[in-house]
This record gives sequence, C-alpha cells and structure tokens, in this order.
Amino acid sequence: MHELLMQNQDIWDLFTRKEEYSPKKLDEHQRFLFSEEDLRNASEPVVSRYLIKHGMQVEFPENKSFAVCLTHDVDDIYPPLSHSLLSSVYSLKRLDLKGSVDQLMWKLRGAGYSPYLNFSKIMDIEAKFGAKSSFYFITAEADPVRLRYDIEDIEDHLGEISDRGWEIGLHGGYYSYNSLEKIKQEKERLEAALGRKVIGFRNHYLRFKTPDSWEILADAGFGYDSTFGHRYSIGFRNGMCHPFNPYNLNTGKEIDILEIPLVIMDVALFATSKSFEEAWERTKNLIDITASLNGVITLLWHNFVFSCEFRKDWARLYEKVLHYCYGKRAWITSGEEIYRWWRDGV
Repeated sequence: MHELLMQNQDIWDLFTRKEEYSPKKLDEHQRFLFSEEDLRNASEPVVSRYLIKHGMQVEFPENKSFAVCLTHDVDDIYPPLSHSLLSSVYSLKRLDLKGSVDQLMWKLRGAGYSPYLNFSKIMDIEAKFGAKSSFYFITAEADPVRLRYDIEDIEDHLGEISDRGWEIGLHGGYYSYNSLEKIKQEKERLEAALGRKVIGFRNHYLRFKTPDSWEILADAGFGYDSTFGHRYSIGFRNGMCHPFNPYNLNTGKEIDILEIPLVIMDVALFATSKSFEEAWERTKNLIDITASLNGVITLLWHNFVFSCEFRKDWARLYEKVLHYCYGKRAWITSGEEIYRWWRDGV
C-alpha cells in the first residue's frame, strides 16, 4: 500500500500528515491546529478513494460491505456536580420529579449507584443490533481537571464487559501521550485489574503527536490505536476511511501498529451542528461515503451520554445510527475485532 501511495506526492503527504511533523501552531492542549481548509476537506476520504481506484480490495465477515467501529471513552464513572445539577434541572423541565431527585441523591445510596456506571445499559442497546463496542478506561491519576476514578473500584464491571465479549482498552492519561514509561504503567494497571492483556488505545483529550505517539504505542505493546481524528470537527484526518499501518517519514519505515482512525466524536459533532437533524445528515453522509468504499467508520460516544438528561439527543442519534447501519448490513463491532480481522484477513 505504501509503495502505491508514494507514487502520488499529494496523496502521500496527506496520508502521512507530513505537515504535522513540524507544526506551526498548536492548541492549548498541544494538539495540531488544523486549518479551515483541512477541516473542509476532511469530509472526503481521498486517500482511501485513491487506493480503491488503484485496486485495493477489502472484505469483511459474512460478506458485509463495510464496518462500523463503536467506541466509548470512559472519562467519568461518577457524575461531576455540574452534570448532576444539569440533569436534575432537565428532569424537572419534563416534570419528572423522581428523576430529578435521583440525579442529585445517588451518592446517598452509595458509589455503586452512580448513573454513569452504565456499561450494561450501553451493551444492551448495542446487542439489539448484533453489535459490540470498545470501552477505553483511564488508569492515570494525573488529570488537568480532577482524579477521574480508581480502576480497581470497578473490577466487577470490567469482568462483565469482558465476559459479554465487548472490548476493554486503555484511555491514556492526559499527561501520558508522549511518555512510553507512563503509558506502560497505565497499561499494566489496567491489565492487572482486568486480568488479561489489552491491545486497544485512545488518548484522553485526543492528545497525539505525529508520528511519535504511534512509535510509543507500538513499543508499549498495543495492537492498535484509535486516537487519530479531529477534536473540533468530524471527518477523515488523513483521507483514510480504512485502518492502516502508519509510516514514519523520519525513519523511512512502517510503524508496527494499526491505526483505526476516529471519524466522528459526539462532542465535536454536536458542537459543530446547529440541530439534531443537521448532526444526523452529516453523520449519514460520512456513513454512506465509507460504505461506498468498503471502509470502516469509527464512532466515539462517551458513556456519560447514555445516562444524562441534558444529552438525550446524543444518545438518540447513536441509536439512530445503529439502526441505519444495521439496515445497510454493516459489520458493527469493536476495535479489537476489527484489528484482528485486519491483521489476519486483509
């Protein structure tokens, strides 16, 4: 694949994200700051289209024509006070007094009653469509906002997720994206709580340095990453709607990790859409484009959305997407399943 892409310099530069090697501007979280032109062009997977045009063939299980990679970043398992207050107010607006009280008073019943310990609920929604997903958990203690949670407190939930066949991966700490030592420590802590190896990764706040982050994750023993996407918009960061092995322009070598690029994150989608209908049409458009190229579209919906009164539209859109993709006979599954299929079958 790399040899084919190298034959077209513009395609090669986009695929490798050459301009990210020496960024002129970074945002407040030290992430690459995309130009308006970059964001406008992100809705078109020109590199994948080039590969398909030049003979790349992709197959999925049971002759599915495309795949949907479902993922959830577990930033919180206990609602911050601001979330509880907002959900309580929204419940009151719907004249749901009990719901309003429950949002505020769950702590009195104990931490185990947190509405954000909702993994069974999410898995039940996905199971209705024959789907599975990936949950990325934090084990870092350092965070720019607060200590998120201790992974050891929810070992029973991890066991249920794993036993049902869904994936558990690492949500790398905010301060860890450029540290092999920290990422290894976080990985080991999650594996100790889970009782098995983890292969999937996405970093908190989508912090990522091209190509260094890929090299660090490969050295840490991850099979795949799914951080590589847009924080302030949606679409295809390097023109790819297919998983790929990154290429390091500094070393002239392929990096031994699979990237399953992130295409749509809930926060970015709704922040840049004026209405539910617009969010749906933009999402549907990217799904249809991906399907036409036998690609993989990766969705990120945070777990809190599914137990949050003020994010009901976000959860409703997620189910609408599942229904639509199920009707299009997509393979709807986790990052781990896609990684194993791509590694062994493509």
